[in-house]
Amino acid sequence: MEATNATTPKTAISRRISELAESATLQMAALARALKAEGKDIINLSLGEPDFDTPKHICDAAKQAIDDGYTRYTPVSGFVDLREAICTKFKRDNKLDYTPQQIVVSTGAKQSIANVVFALVNPGDEVIMPIPYWVSYAAQVELAEGVLVEVNTSINNDFKMTAADLEAAITPKTKLIIFSSPCNPTGGVYSKSELKAIAEVVASHDNLYVIADEIYEHINYGGKHESLAQFDIVKDRVVTVNGLSKGFAMTGWRLGYIGAPLSIAKACAKMQGQFTSGTCAITQRAAIAALLGSLNETYAMREAFQRRRDLLLSLLNDIPGVKTYVPQGAFYIFPDISYYFNKSDGETTINNASELCMYILNNAHVSVVTGSAFGNPNCMRLSYATNEATLREAAKRIKNCLAKLK
Repeated sequence: MEATNATTPKTAISRRISELAESATLQMAALARALKAEGKDIINLSLGEPDFDTPKHICDAAKQAIDDGYTRYTPVSGFVDLREAICTKFKRDNKLDYTPQQIVVSTGAKQSIANVVFALVNPGDEVIMPIPYWVSYAAQVELAEGVLVEVNTSINNDFKMTAADLEAAITPKTKLIIFSSPCNPTGGVYSKSELKAIAEVVASHDNLYVIADEIYEHINYGGKHESLAQFDIVKDRVVTVNGLSKGFAMTGWRLGYIGAPLSIAKACAKMQGQFTSGTCAITQRAAIAALLGSLNETYAMREAFQRRRDLLLSLLNDIPGVKTYVPQGAFYIFPDISYYFNKSDGETTINNASELCMYILNNAHVSVVTGSAFGNPNCMRLSYATNEATLREAAKRIKNCLAKLK
């Protein structure tokens, strides 16, 4: 009997997956790990992951949850007392009034966003995003068969979309707007007045909804964080997304959540019930401690990130041709590096940001992410979620590497 050919034919994979781009941040991180496994001394500035340990009081709550027997299935939307804690957090920090029924807890903010996208977007619906945007926004809209509408922004305005920019992009087919503040990948932070102007535009168009991604809320260097949902004229059309990964150094714990109009919250819970059900019970118990406990360690992390921002900015500003700005939040810098396009070291010619990032990886052994992944082909993203000595070494390597391009 002939052996069965175990090779999976390409036609077996659905078009929606075969045509879906791999996450560029995860792809660069994987390349960095592969080179490191080969013995290369790689500095990884590609992933947005705090290098701090999760605060002890949160870990203690998780250990107590195990001892208390929290090892079974959880409600799809999350434990009621966790959703009550999230309501308390929203009221305390953001002046937002939600009921526990309007909260859905998910396995990370990425799943929270996906839930909302699939709950709202029909094939052909237009979804507006200011460029640059987080890589997974566009992929999720693509999977939902929506139509991405990009809004150009400028480094001179910290890559922020204005109300006029938004108004010009809206058509009768527009269903959803997705943006983040503080922003990944730029670190741009919208002020209260900027958000109020955007709210007025949204309010003037019926059946238009917004996902406001606030996962970097606690990493804000410019003062009080502002939420779009604070404005009464749009609160019933805004979904506020947040989570624990960035502000509490809990990336591996996987917990995100939304505060949403009740109909959208119910729709997200319905979808989640068919995919993952409720997220990890132990993480949920730890989340209560995170949300209701002291934020002192979170603030200490923010101060460290700000020092690192200032350091990396000063080092990048010492590299000829690199154009920077001062990000007011998150832990990324998104410099314009188009000065190096069409330059060569005699063997390799750089045509775009993707090629430059690979050149830096292979020659400087520093992993960064091309701006093309975020919709901006002139920039690259560097994460400064690492120690100052590593940042100094990374910048030195990049500077020496780029100096070879003439």
